[in-house]
This record gives sequence, C-alpha cells and structure tokens, in this order.
Amino acid sequence: MASQDAKLILYTNHRCPWAHRAHIALEELQVPFEEVIIDLDKPRTPEYLKINPRGLVPALSYNGNIIIESAIVSQFLADAYPSHLVPASNAPGGALRRARVALFVDAFSSKLTSPLFGLYTARTDEEKESIAAKFTEGLVKEVEPLLADANPFFGGSDKLTLAEVLTGSFVIRLKTLAGAGIYPKSISLSSLAEKAPRFARWVDAVSAHPSVTSIYDEEKIIEGAKARIAKLQAASA
Repeated sequence: MASQDAKLILYTNHRCPWAHRAHIALEELQVPFEEVIIDLDKPRTPEYLKINPRGLVPALSYNGNIIIESAIVSQFLADAYPSHLVPASNAPGGALRRARVALFVDAFSSKLTSPLFGLYTARTDEEKESIAAKFTEGLVKEVEPLLADANPFFGGSDKLTLAEVLTGSFVIRLKTLAGAGIYPKSISLSSLAEKAPRFARWVDAVSAHPSVTSIYDEEKIIEGAKARIAKLQAASA
C-alpha cells in the first residue's frame, strides 16, 4: 500500500486518451499529484526524454520512481491505493474479478478501439462503413456479453471500476466523435442501442461520470480529430 504522503508527478497531455486513463484513476482515488503538461505538437525535450525515453504520455513519477505506459500506470495506482476500483488479488474473489476486468479491457481494445483508428485514414464512405461493420461485429460478439451485469458500471458496480479507468477515455471519444459526424452514423449510440443496448447504456453512464469528464474538452477533441484526419490523409495522398 502506498503512503498517502508519496509525491506523485504526472506527465500528461489532456488531449491524449492514454494519458486520460491516469487522470480517471487519480480522480477516483482522490490522490494529490502534481501535473506537468507535455506538448505533443513539438519534439520532446531532452529533459522529458530522460524521464521517458519513449517520449510518450503518461509518465508517472512516484517518489522519484518513473512508471510509464498508461495501463501500467493505471494498474499501479489501483494497486498502490486500494479502493473500489479493483479488489486485491488475494481478496475473496479478487483474482477472478481481475481476470474478468482484464478480459473486458482486452476485448474492448482489440475489437473496438483498434478498428476505430482505421477511420482516421479511410478515404471513402465504403471504407468507413466496412470499418464500422467490423466494429459493430466485434461489439456484439465480444463486448456486449461481458456487460450483462453492468449496473451501471462493469460487474454490477455502482462506482467506476478499473474496467472504466482503462476504457473510459475511449468511450467518451466514441460518443463525441460519432455524435459530431466524424465517425459513421452506423456507430452512433442511437444506432448501436438497437444491436448492443447494454453497451449503449454503459457508454452513457461512463461518459457522463465526473472522473471521466474532469479534464475532457469536447471542442478540442473534435478539432484535434479533424486535424489528425487531415494530416494523415494528406501524408498518404
């Protein structure tokens, strides 16, 4: 268990969905931390590369010990500060609960998040709809069944869990970008509610939660997505 007096410094950028994971965890845990914003539009400084040679965010300094990669940072925080997010592995049912969370996050990432990134480089409506169809197929087959007991959060919890910590930043972006017409209409929540009603209800609950919205700027996310699509498509032209 971590000391409540531990010094935490989070190197982050509020536009990054991976860094957003750490913010959700820290918000839920109510752990004080210092924030350092890393400009992702510029080459990383030598100072930051000494902290994280990969140049990515987030990076967490815990009493001078550097932890990198968003899933590892989030898991460390959940382990260091025991809470409602996830039970200890040696608690009754803890190992099974952790396995269920890990499976859900794996399904979400591989079947939903990965296909969505393809929309950024898709040039035609046919390409976009093909990606959307793959997304929907993975959702219905792999993710929807794992939300059978969501109430409103994963595993019947009335509070956010580690499952939402690791997926919430992508959930809220899905809702925003589909609603803004950046993603195909076929993966808007109104469309998905017909095929995956549990998922749609879960997305609504997660994307409205204060820990998920705390650093979220919808307008900047939409602007950033449009700029990224334009840049990627220009590079591949």
